[in-house]
Amino acid sequence: MPTPNELAILAVACLLAAALYSCVGHGGASAYLAAMGFAGIAPVMMKPTALVLNIFVSALAVWFFCKAGHWRGKLFWPLALASIPAAFLGGWLQVSDPIFKTILAGALLFAAWQLAFLKKPVDVEPRRLPPWGAALLGCGLGFLSGLVGIGGGVFLTPLLILFRWADTKTAAAISAAFILVNSISGLLGFSVRGGEVPSLAYWLLPGVMIGGVIGAFWGSRKAPPILLRRCLALVLATAAVKFAVI
Repeated sequence: MPTPNELAILAVACLLAAALYSCVGHGGASAYLAAMGFAGIAPVMMKPTALVLNIFVSALAVWFFCKAGHWRGKLFWPLALASIPAAFLGGWLQVSDPIFKTILAGALLFAAWQLAFLKKPVDVEPRRLPPWGAALLGCGLGFLSGLVGIGGGVFLTPLLILFRWADTKTAAAISAAFILVNSISGLLGFSVRGGEVPSLAYWLLPGVMIGGVIGAFWGSRKAPPILLRRCLALVLATAAVKFAVI
């Protein structure tokens, strides 16, 4: 465990990350992992801690975005049901390739640039994504998520927005639920293998819950869509740096 001062700094960092990520429907796992890495937390503690925090923050985002009327179940369920077994397969293969991660970092940076400077009206008249298309997308993203060890929302949200399958806030709601079910699946898999959640997770949980409430409330009810897209661009750029560096 870190010292009390280190724990306080880590808790504040995770609170801020939760506020930023939850406003666009993400759980913040990549930011928590980065913060724990800088704090010198043992790698064996990092993954289960990040999963627990991810579950609670994404659950808050689902609640707030759904209560604000941004839910589309017909889009979510094919994505989710196809993603869970694909994420398991990707996690089982667990390929680690610097070139592969560099390509992913480039793709995320391109999506971030598109969202930050997008001029066309992506928040009107979303196109219909048929169930079989959503299932294929969920399968691909679930596999990719399991393969590289990061939440699928970082790929799903920009695709939903850029291809106009959902407006910005609906994409946030769908992505939050997508992250939630896959994080629960990942934590269950970890537990089945005999893993235990470290006490660090419970020390950090109150801060991320506060950040998650602030971010999800603001994102679902107050934030203009263009500002949300720019927040999402920042999240994608942060994830890209994580891929490029780690």
